Amino acid sequence: MGRYEGMNVVITGGSSGLGLATARLLVGEGARVLVTGRGQDALDAAREQLGGDAVAVRSDASSLSDIDALADHVKAELGTVDALFANAGISGFAPFEATSEQLFDELLTINAKGPYFTVQKLAPLLAEGSGVVLTTSVANVLGLPALSAYAASKAALRSMTRSLARELLPRKVRVNAVSPGPIDTGILEKTMPKEAVEATVAQMAADIPMLRVGTPAEVARAVAFLAFDATYTTGAELAVDGGGSQL
Repeated sequence: MGRYEGMNVVITGGSSGLGLATARLLVGEGARVLVTGRGQDALDAAREQLGGDAVAVRSDASSLSDIDALADHVKAELGTVDALFANAGISGFAPFEATSEQLFDELLTINAKGPYFTVQKLAPLLAEGSGVVLTTSVANVLGLPALSAYAASKAALRSMTRSLARELLPRKVRVNAVSPGPIDTGILEKTMPKEAVEATVAQMAADIPMLRVGTPAEVARAVAFLAFDATYTTGAELAVDGGGSQL
């Protein structure tokens, strides 16, 4: 029997990256996992990878109607939820002087508004003792260049983690955040030439006290800890960043 046998989990943004790695971990330990994503091809691939205990649902975190529909789907498919990983989000790079209103609105809508209403709509389905995990970022504390709007969206999530943790206490639901540093999710390979990827990863690793970038599996283990095992922890943010925001 797996460690999370019989547990129902919802992971938004679960068709790739950190969400998919977390889904793999939990499915492998017996959980029934419902993942969401915006692209049908990626969802189909994730569903195939995860196997029979996983459900893949197309849902856009920027759309309140999609979030409402997701809540209905989760209720019909799972009934109650033991863990919610509100992970759907996007990155956006632009110098402060060149940040457009469109980019600002997109980042705040998907990264902050989306998770907020995802938790709100799924809260009635959360079982007593369940855990909610939000995905913040080391950018919300480091003041990195070209990330001002992105960092603001993640700082909003950090604040929400505390507020929602307090508001969901009467339901005996914990709310925490995982804060990744540089993680090798493979996204750079999709947007850069191989030589540029190698140089970028080397530079990121050199800036980290542990002198390496992290893996999605390392973030997944932190998410699972916050969702299930950190039973006396709520309102906290766990940095998974090789010490980059701490040392």
